[in-house]
Amino acid sequence: MAPWERIFAHVDMDAFYASVEIRDDPSLAGRPVVVGGSPGARGVVSAASYEARRFGIHSAMPMAEAVRRCPRLVILPGDFAKYRSVSEQLMEIFGRYSPAVEPLSLDEAFLDLSGTRRSLGPADLLGRRIKEDIRSATRLTASVGIAPVKFVAKIASDLEKPDGLVLVAPGEVEAFLRPLPIGRLWGVGPRTREALEAIGIRTIGRLAAADRKLLVGRFGRHGEHLHDLALGRDAREVVPDWEARSYSHEETFARDRADAEFLEGVLLDQAHRVSRRLRRDAVCGRTVQLKLRFSDFRTITRRETLSRPTADASVIYRTGRDLFARHWAHGAVRLIGIGVSGIVPAAAGSLDLFTDREAEERRQRLAEAIDRLDERFGRSTLLPAKVLRAREGDGPHPRRPPRGA
Repeated sequence: MAPWERIFAHVDMDAFYASVEIRDDPSLAGRPVVVGGSPGARGVVSAASYEARRFGIHSAMPMAEAVRRCPRLVILPGDFAKYRSVSEQLMEIFGRYSPAVEPLSLDEAFLDLSGTRRSLGPADLLGRRIKEDIRSATRLTASVGIAPVKFVAKIASDLEKPDGLVLVAPGEVEAFLRPLPIGRLWGVGPRTREALEAIGIRTIGRLAAADRKLLVGRFGRHGEHLHDLALGRDAREVVPDWEARSYSHEETFARDRADAEFLEGVLLDQAHRVSRRLRRDAVCGRTVQLKLRFSDFRTITRRETLSRPTADASVIYRTGRDLFARHWAHGAVRLIGIGVSGIVPAAAGSLDLFTDREAEERRQRLAEAIDRLDERFGRSTLLPAKVLRAREGDGPHPRRPPRGA
């Protein structure tokens, strides 16, 4: 076997939210359990136990459809404070094995084990030890994929769920990828999959064997990137700590909305919420992301990277509003969200030579004053009129807790 030069692990908890609930209430064991919103309020499934998945129920499915498929479904609202507490346990465990941990969500992360293998043991032993530590600390199971290429580790972790461990050794990457369906590849969504299948490419192996010029001609640079992945080529590294974190807020509406003033008001409200959490943690973000889900459940995300990191609500809002103006075609919107990523300590967002320092300092003092009022009298003591109109207009409901909270 070829020597390990790089070792990446992807750890993914099994049906995380649902598994935590079943752990804490053993009477739920063996029953179809989901965590999510109410069917009558257009809720969606956040997590489904493996018993529920046998009915074809999966995350992001409308709860009404889940109940139609399984009338005896157990629906739980979820306890995100509890899930975050378990997530902190997981991150502490990951930190024992590597200083390079990239959280993707509360319940999954990449670990770069390249520098710790010699001191902690061979790759397969590391995988078993991580799983055992998680089970011992949380009484939950995790699936682990280990490979010399980052994205291959992620694919591997999903192949033998639940409680799986899949090792892809150096020299075996192409053989591992070859028979897998094309939809397993990073960056291949439903539309790309359909386009690839239309030209006879249904497996990763067929994509690897395809003419590179043909792929570039049809898909541009994305086709070149997909061809590299199919060949097992991926230079991406684990991005630890600050860079991997993001702060976001998104809301699902009780009824679809297509009025720009209302939607912009919701964005402004979300920008203030995100800004408040950034200030609380003394961090800034480089990239603003807009998320839109339409009435047909089609979802888009659009990003813009700023010239310098910020925690300023007005900057976050203006960037999100501009993205909204460019990418919204006046269709009915089911969900809207705004987020900030590329997180760095607040000092990294210090003023540059071209910034209006006086105006920036006034905004900072105002934000700090509002924070003090919120702490004393409760959140949202002072709100822009646009936000108040949006809140009165529909009563949007938070769909999931923001990362970074």
